[in-house]
Amino acid sequence: MGRIFETRKHVMFARWDRMAKQFARVGKEIAMAVRNGGTDPGGNPALRRAIQNARSVNMPKDKVEAAIKRASGKDTTDYQEVLYEGYAPHGVAVIVDTATDNTVRTVANLRHIFSKYGGNLGTSGSVSFQFKAMGVFRLAPAGLDAEALELDMIDHGLEEMGESTNDKGEPQLVLRCAFADFGVMQKALEDKGIAPASAEREYVCLTPMELAEEQATEALTLIDKLEQDDDVQNVFHNLI
Repeated sequence: MGRIFETRKHVMFARWDRMAKQFARVGKEIAMAVRNGGTDPGGNPALRRAIQNARSVNMPKDKVEAAIKRASGKDTTDYQEVLYEGYAPHGVAVIVDTATDNTVRTVANLRHIFSKYGGNLGTSGSVSFQFKAMGVFRLAPAGLDAEALELDMIDHGLEEMGESTNDKGEPQLVLRCAFADFGVMQKALEDKGIAPASAEREYVCLTPMELAEEQATEALTLIDKLEQDDDVQNVFHNLI
């Protein structure tokens, strides 16, 4: 019984840690959106996107409102979005998307993680040519005519559309466009009354690579450690 309790407690704490990380990530996204475009979601597409992403991780409404209010204060933290590039073990290309108020701290932490787990932090442009920046919208498919939606969204920048599942195993439609068309597609979906489950910039790999299980585990260990860093928003890689 004791072991079962300890296992359940470990799972529960892991879930709380993941939720805290998700809330922190969205909070920074809200802060940057408010700083750049103000507190009114109606006139700030980036803030609307951040609020959608808050909903996707079940962030309570009062926490979202508090984050917006905090971001509009004069003492708000000034986060910068900075991309870092590098390689995990066995040549896996990695892009690390950060939101930081101290780039010296962030780069030192990332360099330490890369080095400790068998990778290396690269220079700007060292791996980004292997990725394409895309706007990625995830939609709940219920009530949607996927074929008609795909045809319509092509006129608003849609490049790819497919199916996936979320963390709960629920089906999703995944729409991708060039990041330059992000705002156009966001508005087109809003005009149709479609609220995405999430809407984010992602770096989609152009040259996916496959490794043996043991090698893949080594690469994914480094990626997992990067994702745990407080300054890291997202980690993208080309491992399949």
